[in-house]
Amino acid sequence: VLGGFVENLQTGKAVSEQELARSLHLMRQQTHRMQRLVEDLMILSRLEDEHHESRRDVVSVPHLLREILTEGRALSGGRHQFQVEVDEDLLLLGNSRELDSAFRNLVVNAVNYTPEKGMITVQWFRNETGAHCVVRDTGIGIAARHIPRLTERFYRVDTARSRDSGGSGLGLAIVKHVLQRHGGQLRIFSQPGMGSAFHCDFPPQVITAAGRVAT
Repeated sequence: VLGGFVENLQTGKAVSEQELARSLHLMRQQTHRMQRLVEDLMILSRLEDEHHESRRDVVSVPHLLREILTEGRALSGGRHQFQVEVDEDLLLLGNSRELDSAFRNLVVNAVNYTPEKGMITVQWFRNETGAHCVVRDTGIGIAARHIPRLTERFYRVDTARSRDSGGSGLGLAIVKHVLQRHGGQLRIFSQPGMGSAFHCDFPPQVITAAGRVAT
């Protein structure tokens, strides 16, 4: 796309302001897509590097989720309803940047794949098995045959729809690896037409409350 438009502009052929505006819009769109793809590949490469040791700190997951939801609502532009249930005292021992990437991917996906007036629910809570971040939507849903492959690099359920959403096809692979690096796991529940739920499960040993690491 970029090469074609640049070549046309270099020919010196006169174009209307409308044609020029459209060309610049598409060039910006494709540049943003390439940038996101490169960034996601770099993140995934780092996550898959067994010798890479990431910094671990006490992470305020409630604060991360508030920032992500602010951006999610902006991306939605008022087209969706949001329901948020967050345990403000529940923190994690982990890498803030990695956790931000994981949760952000899930919220952005929920916005992109949920029809207008749909509901997006984000929960952050703990129980006897550990800490859990659940992102649930009332979107288009996913057929059972696709679910086991969703965390593969570049795997797409609907190629055309994924292309329109501007996704890199790496988001869920990043989520899976981030959770694994924190001793957790990703569970996916979905049915076509019934929406989807993505459960990020963290073990008790990475939970911390009130700034104190749990033992």
